[in-house]
Amino acid sequence: MSHDTAAAAEIRDLRVEIDGRAVVDGVSLRVPPGRVTALVGASGSGKTTTGLALLGEYPPGARVTGEVLRPADGPVGYVPQHPAAVLNPARRISALLHDIARSRVRHLPRAERRTAARELVVRALDDAQLPDGGELLRRYPHQLSGGQQQRVVLAQALLLGARVVVADEPTTGQDALTKERIVAQLAAVAARGIAVVLLSHDLDVVRALADEVLVMREGRVVESGPAERLWLAPRHEWTRRLLDENRARPPRDTGAEAARPVLTVRGLTAVHGATTVLRVPRLTLGAGECLAVVGRSGSGKTTLARCLAGLHRDRTGEILLDGTRLPHSLRRRDRDRLAAVQYVFQDARAAFDEFRPVLPQVARTAVRLRGTDEGTADAEASATLARLGLPADLAHRPPGALSGGELQRAALARALLARPRVLVCDEITSGLDPVTRRGILDLLAGLVHGGDGLALVLVTHDLDTARLADRIAVLEAGELVEQGPAQRVLTTPRHPFTVSLAEAAARPGAGTRP
Repeated sequence: MSHDTAAAAEIRDLRVEIDGRAVVDGVSLRVPPGRVTALVGASGSGKTTTGLALLGEYPPGARVTGEVLRPADGPVGYVPQHPAAVLNPARRISALLHDIARSRVRHLPRAERRTAARELVVRALDDAQLPDGGELLRRYPHQLSGGQQQRVVLAQALLLGARVVVADEPTTGQDALTKERIVAQLAAVAARGIAVVLLSHDLDVVRALADEVLVMREGRVVESGPAERLWLAPRHEWTRRLLDENRARPPRDTGAEAARPVLTVRGLTAVHGATTVLRVPRLTLGAGECLAVVGRSGSGKTTLARCLAGLHRDRTGEILLDGTRLPHSLRRRDRDRLAAVQYVFQDARAAFDEFRPVLPQVARTAVRLRGTDEGTADAEASATLARLGLPADLAHRPPGALSGGELQRAALARALLARPRVLVCDEITSGLDPVTRRGILDLLAGLVHGGDGLALVLVTHDLDTARLADRIAVLEAGELVEQGPAQRVLTTPRHPFTVSLAEAAARPGAGTRP
């Protein structure tokens, strides 16, 4: 391993080949201490492979050439795009963080170690923008929202005392207010002399945070330079396209109310242990309608989605499909009702078997829920994947060979093969670049308004994504605080939290660089 004194880390002419195909080709990257270097580009462009190279990690069977220089005075921390994959599901959050903290205080006298470790954990939780740390420490990873899991992993990286932090989509699944805090925190990390490598699809966050930006496409760097120069005078066609697609669209003018309810929620209360985490007095979803569920991380959005899909049993109240009560548990729903309500997870990687190719896993939905023969199911799966922009060569690979965005498209295809009445999408565009995100949203809009009566529940932290919806429901601290037509909620919000969310989203960038 080589070391460099002028830069915290550096990559020189990196090439990574998998099965003869270059996923990274000729990438050079210099990461100065105390600076934020951002890599942006479409899903599958090579951002994550480049970032992982700083940790000395590569895809299995990869052929690697080039040189990677890492810091001599500390580790490289990594905040992954899919946080659940690195959080031990059998251990409480307190144990996951204290294990790291104890390793940092071994030089102290034994009598002082416990207090010092506890102080490090509390400080890391605060730095990672995790409120109510005491209650959160008692939970297991699966009891956290995706955004909370992301911030726990960020706290782990801060506890490690890394000299370089590779942040892979650190604001994925976060609302505008939380994004601002995460941006401020990463900027503060850089201000302490730590080099930050930001891998992100979120161009607003990149503009607010990055000193230097590298734009990647198909494994190559097509443009690089200071963030402001790229925004004001992009030189490459792909950079211009990314910036164009990132512009907000106007809210839909929905006009008339939905004709008939497909899904009705009455008196819903959900708990985690003894803690009430969600209250929804009434909520309806019409055929051919899109309902966006908006709120900050931990507000109850994912809990509501899981209740609809039968994945959260600790609840009271009623959920009706076409006027018929749905069982609380997924296991009590028959094949028709399983097919009728399909759930697309925020963390697509955790929803796939890593040892089997993607295509048969997608096709399995049509076999299991619709009784389709395997040949027909494979053909339907291939056609649906192609329609979502996933080519055949990727569909025959295992999930680990796909980027986060590619795997999210495969997860959406798998749900669509059930031909559902209600599609519940939990932050499915949060890990996608602007071009791919716009394409997926346009596809969802076409499915919902295509005349087949498909109803969509779109769980999102992003008000721009919520503009796709006919109606918006806003959650805060587990309470349904506002709901109504999208046009009205986005332009003249009534609840103070909705007002603050809209104001934060309207500010340029995602925060202010200190």
